[in-house]
Amino acid sequence: MKLRFNEEKRSQPDPFIFEDNGIFYLYVTADPGVEAYTCDSLTGIWTYRGVVTAFADAHTFWAPSVIRLEDKYYMYVSCITAAGFQFMHVASADSPLGPFKNEKCLYPRFSIDSHMVRTEAGLFLWYAEDNTRCELKGTRVFVDRFIDPYTPEYDPKEVLLPEFEEEKYTPHCTPKGNWYTLEGPFWFKEGEWQYLMYSAGCYQDDTYHIGYAVAKSEEQDLKKVDFVKVTDHGKFAPLIIKNDFEEGTGHHSVIKHRGQYYAIYHGREYENSTAEGYVERRTARICRLTVGDGVITAERYESHL
Repeated sequence: MKLRFNEEKRSQPDPFIFEDNGIFYLYVTADPGVEAYTCDSLTGIWTYRGVVTAFADAHTFWAPSVIRLEDKYYMYVSCITAAGFQFMHVASADSPLGPFKNEKCLYPRFSIDSHMVRTEAGLFLWYAEDNTRCELKGTRVFVDRFIDPYTPEYDPKEVLLPEFEEEKYTPHCTPKGNWYTLEGPFWFKEGEWQYLMYSAGCYQDDTYHIGYAVAKSEEQDLKKVDFVKVTDHGKFAPLIIKNDFEEGTGHHSVIKHRGQYYAIYHGREYENSTAEGYVERRTARICRLTVGDGVITAERYESHL
């Protein structure tokens, strides 16, 4: 189901859902800065709130996430600055609508798709970065512990690796070799199980999808948890992939509201594809998730929940 917006012509790539004091916030990828929307219900009409970042000389902001720690809000986002191409940054604000400023570059290398979480063992950042020192080269999912919101330990653990042909990022594939992409990690815990969801493949391709990995563990130090991809007896088994009414489905976030889990992800209508190639029309969508005993199922609807 597509979310409804007061400005229908805008796109919402890489939507991150966040709730604070009964208001829902949605943060999305955009060029001039992270853009935000608000709504008083998950399926109401979302209001565009504009750019909420205040970074100096930055552009092409990718895949933000936000966490509240005490009375501050912290945004983790990749962007292009004079320091380099798509480096991960952190910034803080006194409000969920920013302006997020006092930015700091966290990793001086390509690093994208953040999800900062807090457990009893501290702060942990899930994100994606490249690994070219392996057989299946490409982007993988990592986790790093943080000393405080601005300071990583700089000792990330590689958690999820590519293994299926459907995880290829085709624009980077050449006659000399293939490139694979696992990205967009989102972690949560329910009962005895920890779930690590992710996107894989190329957002322009039919095989772009959301998958997940699981670990039955009470371990709070997330660098000590070993996750296993959920497959169909070792075969490719995506949770969300194109269907009869939407394509380009991926890069999501998850929220639990009144006991029900929901995934917020982006997708495209089929009629929005063109013969000339890809056109940016990714829009935010929502579906129910059923979560339990290490299994996630998704209930997708074309028109309404």
